[in-house]
Amino acid sequence: MDTNTPCVSFIGIVDFTEQARWVYCSESVYDLLGFEPHELIGTPSLNLVHPDEFDQVKAMHYSTITQDRAAVLAYLRMRHKDPYKGYILCAISRTVCQNVLVGSVSFASPGPKAMHNASTAQEVRIITPYAKDFELRRWNDPNPMPPCPIPDRLRNTPSPAFSNSSSSHTPSPSPEDEAPPHFDPLPEQSRRTALILDRFSVNCNVLYCSNDSLLSTTRVMGRSFYDFVAPKDEDTVRAWIDVIKGWGVNERGQPSDGGFGFGKFTLCVQGRDSSVRPTEPAPSRHRRDSYTASRDAGARDHGRSRRSSQSTSHARGRDRRGSDNRDFVVDAIFSAHSDGLMVILRKSTTSR
Repeated sequence: MDTNTPCVSFIGIVDFTEQARWVYCSESVYDLLGFEPHELIGTPSLNLVHPDEFDQVKAMHYSTITQDRAAVLAYLRMRHKDPYKGYILCAISRTVCQNVLVGSVSFASPGPKAMHNASTAQEVRIITPYAKDFELRRWNDPNPMPPCPIPDRLRNTPSPAFSNSSSSHTPSPSPEDEAPPHFDPLPEQSRRTALILDRFSVNCNVLYCSNDSLLSTTRVMGRSFYDFVAPKDEDTVRAWIDVIKGWGVNERGQPSDGGFGFGKFTLCVQGRDSSVRPTEPAPSRHRRDSYTASRDAGARDHGRSRRSSQSTSHARGRDRRGSDNRDFVVDAIFSAHSDGLMVILRKSTTSR
């Protein structure tokens, strides 16, 4: 392994097929593994796994999906495009989002960041033996994310048998990771939506939306993430994202990964214009000037709200989600990466 490997992370999305084919890769995949995104999209991600770890990683792919897991961290080796650089020890984060597996891949090394990332994950899985020292968890920590309801179709479904043929140099998969040697594309899991946001902008514009289950893709793309946060929660969510951005910095001060943050807020399904902020009343001694200023501000706000209303009405016509446009509370997982922020949403089953 090249000791000069950049300490970056790229966002990756794979499908539910046996080969775990790449659906999306962000640009930093080139810095970490030497591939351009277009070289990987549509190809099996398991092709990059070390041969000694192939069976375990394939089994982990199967169990992560069938058990509908979220915020899971694993350490394994992935092949660099340059054969002289061999295999890179990587930290892989994974969350099931309805019909895809979303997460990130980053360079793994011991230290404070490894401890932080492991401490914020719901589960840590060690595939590469010499990465076992990275599994740092506080004693008896409960999972920070409430368990997701198991879909009815998955209840009482026995796990198919799996014959382990992995090398004796690597640990055997645990019983929970058993998987058949071959399987058809797996069915959809619980409703979750993954958003990729621009971490380098104040408004955190939406760059990618994985599905239409909670928000309409045509409505959210290119808009500020805060347009879909209820006004009463906006300041809190902005503060959370500032913290997540601070976590997502490597030892060299460069944008990278930074573990998981968990929160709950009200999702504004229709969207709004979050750039319009309430105006503060002027002092009474300037009543005339304040009246003029407030009148002008009101006219500007009216113009903005009219444009926003027209934009929203236009988006509503393209909305594929039908008439279910009521706001609701969501559980959210936030994480930072070199190329953006990832937010994973699901409809909350608990009241605030």
